[in-house]
Amino acid sequence: MESQLTELQTNASAAINAAPSTDALKEVEVDFLGRKGQLTGILRGLKDLAPEEKGKAGKLANEVKEALLAAIEAKEKELKEARYAQLGETEWMDPTAPGTKTPRGTLHPITQSFRRAEKIFTSMGFTIADGPQVEDSWHNFDALNIPADHPARDTQDTLFVRDTEKVLRTHTSSIQIRFAEENEPPFRIIAPGKVARKDDFDASHSPVFHQLEGMMVDRDISLAHMKAVMEEVVQQIMERDDLKFRWRTSYFPFVEPGLEVDMSCTICDSAGCAACQQTGWVEIVGCGMIHPNVLKNCNIDPEKFSGFAFGFGWDRLVMMRHKVKDIRLLYENDTRFLKQF
Repeated sequence: MESQLTELQTNASAAINAAPSTDALKEVEVDFLGRKGQLTGILRGLKDLAPEEKGKAGKLANEVKEALLAAIEAKEKELKEARYAQLGETEWMDPTAPGTKTPRGTLHPITQSFRRAEKIFTSMGFTIADGPQVEDSWHNFDALNIPADHPARDTQDTLFVRDTEKVLRTHTSSIQIRFAEENEPPFRIIAPGKVARKDDFDASHSPVFHQLEGMMVDRDISLAHMKAVMEEVVQQIMERDDLKFRWRTSYFPFVEPGLEVDMSCTICDSAGCAACQQTGWVEIVGCGMIHPNVLKNCNIDPEKFSGFAFGFGWDRLVMMRHKVKDIRLLYENDTRFLKQF
């Protein structure tokens, strides 16, 4: 076996010295020292040696392997230096220079606008609340004064989780209910998040979209407080102080009275376009004074406290801010569109 190991070392050393490249050198290493290489094949014969010869052969095998690994390392260094020298003759190269930086992504426009809104609201004393996206009937419907026969509970509007009474939350109002159940007024919160409804996917609708809802509960809260907060927040988010607002009465089971707020269309400057359906106005938020039944469901005395609640269709507000004419652009993950933000 000693003669075999000596012969292997001689042949391997010659192959290492003759290797023209690092790839060829790697092949030499695998051929002689790999798991199925020549050295492994020779060492299989150790079992046939006498006990006093096994130790001597094993020691020699280790010495041969270490010598060959050192030779391979030295040859690899030599090949790399030769390569650098060759490049230096034809082109400038600094091997110590930093490599090309990997391009960094940007935040999605919806995420950017959420973060901007959070800064605006927190500067006004609001707290950010969160909750589960899969909700039970109580927090998504019943506590919000939405009876069992209300159209919003029909499966044509709501996405139910199979074989359960759970639903994908249809609004982030459920977050407000959970917060109100666990905290005593006064408080003011916002609840930004993703919601889902059975809807078409077209220029202005999506089955998955985003809302930013919120509420303020305290003593002697009135519509005047709500109007001041809504208009100030929208103007700061849009970064415009020339916006016009139109307040209309509307019906929502969880507020009384209920209102909808329209904003002058920023895409056409109220001249009329597809986004505002040629009216010059775009609905941006539903709001109103919290219904006494909702306060009772959250163990809040409506005789002592009042409050207002609101809900922004956030995707639409993002469209208005950036003059995006089709909501699908926000969900198609086209980097040509997203890198603009």
